Amino acid sequence: MIWKSFRFHSLTIQKNINFANDSITENIDMRLKKTIIFVVNPKSGTEGKEAIIKKIEEHIDRSIYDYQIVKTAYAGHAEEIARNAARFYTDIIVAVGGDGTVNEIARGIIHTNSALGIIPCGSGNGLARHLHIPTDPLSAIAILNKGYRLCIDYGKINNKPFFCTCGVGFDAFVSLKFADSGKRGPITYIQNTLKECLTYKPETYEIVNEEMSIKHKAFLIACANASQYGNNAYIAPQASLTDGLLDITILEPFTVLDVPSLAFRLFNKTIDQDSRIKTYQTKRVTIHRAKPSVIHIDGDPVMGEAELNVEIVPKGLNVITTPEDEKRETPNFLQQISELLTGLSPINIKK
Repeated sequence: MIWKSFRFHSLTIQKNINFANDSITENIDMRLKKTIIFVVNPKSGTEGKEAIIKKIEEHIDRSIYDYQIVKTAYAGHAEEIARNAARFYTDIIVAVGGDGTVNEIARGIIHTNSALGIIPCGSGNGLARHLHIPTDPLSAIAILNKGYRLCIDYGKINNKPFFCTCGVGFDAFVSLKFADSGKRGPITYIQNTLKECLTYKPETYEIVNEEMSIKHKAFLIACANASQYGNNAYIAPQASLTDGLLDITILEPFTVLDVPSLAFRLFNKTIDQDSRIKTYQTKRVTIHRAKPSVIHIDGDPVMGEAELNVEIVPKGLNVITTPEDEKRETPNFLQQISELLTGLSPINIKK
């Protein structure tokens, strides 16, 4: 159960709501608190959820929030819970899971006053990382307790919402292989990427927007609202969640010798400086390809049409995030290696 506040002048009328089955029983209380519901996907990501639930119960600020914890039971359940919670004016709905759980909950609360919170425990955590929400659960809960809100853009591909990235080509192909592998985590993703990238055949796409119509033979085309796929892999380093624009990244065909440099550029936020990369900013774009095939939406593979219409929707989602003056980025393993090599000084050998 969750306490839900309806504020009238100085009074607070609260109702006891079970969002899992949409039943309601009245209960009057005089406390002024915000309401927060934690939606836990037991199957997502790589970390056990019971330990996270315990941390929520121990560290959520009860002087600020009345809270409920609900576990999802099937695909799409998180969106249903979030949509019901938003109907009853819940202040914050928190995704405790990976990018798929974040996408479901965000879909359920776009264009409402409810805000998305994230305790990231998936294999990529793309939106959470862009928002500088730590992967450590206690630090993520501390951000929720502060309650700093931001209204961000989101994207749509053939009317399907995405909040981080969507795309066609190799990244969509790998997302399908990753989903079929039965294992999660960055190691599995890297294994699938390395296994498939040398045999994948680039396709030819026509890209059309208000200003141009061009054809590209491309390894992949990424349409980004946020800057990264996840794991600090920055496919669109200049992307902003609040500029009302999509960042389009086109990776042209490359050889095996190009793989190491492309990988390091991807992780040190310089992929847009590579000669094999073309980038554009636009409010909407249409991508034509030879036939229907897989696309990815926030990392999840779905079948898509031959013609793909992608657009940005400005200021459509409220999120709880780290305040600007507290943002700091946690480097991943490849970034740490890159920074170490960059910082090495030449060795002077004395004769």
